Amino acid sequence: MRRQSVFEMIRALWGSTHPGPTLVVSALALAIGIAVGLEPWRLVLLTLAVFSGQLSIGLSNDVIDAPRDRAVGRADKPIARGDVSERVAWGAAIGTVVVALVLSAPLGFGMLAAHAVFLASAWSYNVALKATPFSILPFIVSFGIFPSLATLASPDPHVAAPWAWIAGAALGAAVHLTNVLPDLDEDLRTGVRGLPHRVGARSSAVIAAAGIVVGAVAVLIGSTRGDVATASLLSWIFFGAVVVVAVATAVLALVRPPTRALFRLVMLAALLLAAQLVATGGAIAA
Repeated sequence: MRRQSVFEMIRALWGSTHPGPTLVVSALALAIGIAVGLEPWRLVLLTLAVFSGQLSIGLSNDVIDAPRDRAVGRADKPIARGDVSERVAWGAAIGTVVVALVLSAPLGFGMLAAHAVFLASAWSYNVALKATPFSILPFIVSFGIFPSLATLASPDPHVAAPWAWIAGAALGAAVHLTNVLPDLDEDLRTGVRGLPHRVGARSSAVIAAAGIVVGAVAVLIGSTRGDVATASLLSWIFFGAVVVVAVATAVLALVRPPTRALFRLVMLAALLLAAQLVATGGAIAA
């Protein structure tokens, strides 16, 4: 058997981290950190801490799912293919979650505690809740907390405004409801019956689209303190773009079988929501 190079192992591990969502969520942290005006060193630590945490979430998800992925022949999963051992993957998952918490510590106890809850919630999905009717709860909790990671990392730590919690939770629900859609049949074959499996593909996608709109409305209303007439042109542009993406998600779900494109649209909406937040000029911290 050919000895695996370090580069090949790293590439397999990276492929097991869910690279797309990992990069998008890290970019969201960076964008929100900019929106609240974090100093450069705090911004760098926040982004790296979130990035490390996302690596751990993706890796733990794939190593836990490896037996199921092998059972249904998932050729796109490096751990299931045997490109990297489960022992190495577990080591990387635990190591990156430790790094995430170590990087969070200099940003204050509040940020460390919030990030720990965020990560524990996300891991609870991977470990226990994925196959239950409560599968959506970790996404609501983690994404609801998410905007507060930046505000708690500031020199004057405080939780984010309530509307930011609503926007984050709504987006988290949409992410969950669309992420699993292409794998519903394979999941059912291996005994996974989370909320989207019970609700159905089309209903999940339509609910996800509604969640995206709720998030955009929360940002628009909250950032202007209810006076949407004062919203900047840029805020309205991003709001409109998010709504367009939401409508596209719903239409695509209704006219075609669910594909990974739905999840990519929700990730696009997440980036647009982040841009909308930045355009609010830091109101998230209010």
